Amino acid sequence: MNWPLQDAKNQFSKVVQKARSEGPQTVTLRGEPAAVVLSAEDYDALLAGKPSLADDLLSGPAWDDEMAEAVSKRDKTPSRDVLF
Repeated sequence: MNWPLQDAKNQFSKVVQKARSEGPQTVTLRGEPAAVVLSAEDYDALLAGKPSLADDLLSGPAWDDEMAEAVSKRDKTPSRDVLF
């Protein structure tokens, strides 16, 4: 259901109740969709299975012995002069 912003503000508890019983409720601003009110259950389902940033970073390619050896052998001298 679409709710003009002013109506959604005035009847927010009704918007939340409908989101819980009927599904997502769209709030419009000047006739255009501006926001969606979801039940907590719908929100949790939306996030379920979505990996976190840490999960994404940790799921990169495995470091095999060849890659670890290449990293340990790389030149460790600075690429430019270091000023103290």
